[in-house]
Amino acid sequence: MTNETVERIARWRNGIRPATMDELLIGIAPLMPVLDLIPNAAIFVKDSQARYLSANQTLAQRCGLKSLEPLLGRTSAEVFPAQLGLVYTAQDVKVLQDGQVLESQLELHLFKNREPGWCLTYKWPLLDRQDEIIGLIGISLDLQAASKTHPAYTRLAAVDEFIRRHFSQPVTMAELTAIAGLSTAQLERYCKKVFHLSPRQMILKARLEHAHRLLHQDMAITDIALRCGYTDHSAFSRQFKALTGMTPRQYRQELGLRGLRLGPAGE
Repeated sequence: MTNETVERIARWRNGIRPATMDELLIGIAPLMPVLDLIPNAAIFVKDSQARYLSANQTLAQRCGLKSLEPLLGRTSAEVFPAQLGLVYTAQDVKVLQDGQVLESQLELHLFKNREPGWCLTYKWPLLDRQDEIIGLIGISLDLQAASKTHPAYTRLAAVDEFIRRHFSQPVTMAELTAIAGLSTAQLERYCKKVFHLSPRQMILKARLEHAHRLLHQDMAITDIALRCGYTDHSAFSRQFKALTGMTPRQYRQELGLRGLRLGPAGE
């Protein structure tokens, strides 16, 4: 790519930056009917105070709403269950204050039937023509089923099976690459193609799914940590909170709740 091309792209990007958030919303309005048709992705725009300004219909439906109006002008902390909403808003603040980009954040959500669902969340700051952050745009993707048509699927399915059988023990990349017959770089790349997750995320997912099942039972959280592959109870709690927004104890309490303010999934 020549320097002239790079400069032209830079000028084009600067040229399409909105002067205000209202201008941006007017610009994306024609796209909303198309975004409403995407069933496995909640797409949203928030202002500099982390309040919803726009979203597709998928987000409204996940919240059990017929329209977006009850969401608009409110933060995630005002919409979702206490622990979940606070985590989503804390993410927003990092994006809005620091310009931090959130990429491929694996998150466990509780849906209306109290069953867990996995999402990959992305958030980007929105800049005006003076390089000031005026809001953010984000997307929360439902974790898709494995792509069985990929040439490496059979080998990667063996990796997935190994993880599901041995997640309660230390699982090393050396073991996984040996099973797949791939290099570390290849395994990372192919796992993301087939399972949409890195090998490490696959291990975390298996452990957290098992923890979700055990938290329904009358079992000490320290014992649950051991059964999920954590010799350190505090490490289990930190990892669990990083992926769910709640400590295991808070999550157990949340499982017992019948109602939610607006809905259990989304951002």
